[in-house]
Amino acid sequence: MPDPNRQQFEHWNASAGRTWVEMQELLDKVLAPIAAAVVREGFPGPGGRVLDLGCGAGATTLEMARELGVAGLCLGIDISKALVDAAERRSREAGLSSAAFVAGDAQTFRFEPADFDAAISRFGVMFFEDPTAAFANIRRALRPGGKLVFAAWRDPAENPFMTTAARAAAVLLPDLPVVDPDAPGQFAFARVERMRQILADSGWTDIDIRPLDVAATLREAELVSYVTRMGPVGQALQALEDAERAPIIDAVLRAYEPFVHNGVAAFDLACWLVTARG
Repeated sequence: MPDPNRQQFEHWNASAGRTWVEMQELLDKVLAPIAAAVVREGFPGPGGRVLDLGCGAGATTLEMARELGVAGLCLGIDISKALVDAAERRSREAGLSSAAFVAGDAQTFRFEPADFDAAISRFGVMFFEDPTAAFANIRRALRPGGKLVFAAWRDPAENPFMTTAARAAAVLLPDLPVVDPDAPGQFAFARVERMRQILADSGWTDIDIRPLDVAATLREAELVSYVTRMGPVGQALQALEDAERAPIIDAVLRAYEPFVHNGVAAFDLACWLVTARG
């Protein structure tokens, strides 16, 4: 693996990738409306060729492949071998000949030039070490005028559900990583000005960035799985003994109580839906 994105490669090919595979069904359910919006905006027509960036366990790739039909192709690429393996397994089970997958880094992968009509992503493009280089590489993979469509998270302050665990556990887990808002990570594209500049510098035109807000729910049992396995708190908990985990989990679940009514946690997902032309 080349040096660019080495940290992301190691992260997603260790416990983080395995956790996403195991949580795939729950995550796909919560993020389904966002995936649908990305596929709808990025669909080039029956028989088209689409690149799915940071495809994870393949939800958006498979959804797009169904829309493209047997004459089309959606190629999913992800840095995590575990996630790509899961995506390939799901594709075989679905019998979708119009879906394919490759394990690789979209920043440096040698795509065939002008090979795709569109590139899409559901939260898979915020992790590049050099996003300008990455989006330039992606643009070269598209035919002239090809469309880019992706979803990215808005500011953490607009997504309190997603940051509650880290805030609640901060005192008990003082070594949680401090988030650099512009570093590769979940909220790296929260700032519109930064995102627009990256896309312009990498050669994209007709850039449009608009808010996308989605209502989501989790049953209480799903909430426990989410907060104890996902994100920096979930990662930290995996390294602790049960006796150390218990007070942290209690504190985190108490912090989520305002979201829970009648056994269901209800919350909003605040995103950007971004489109551009190559």
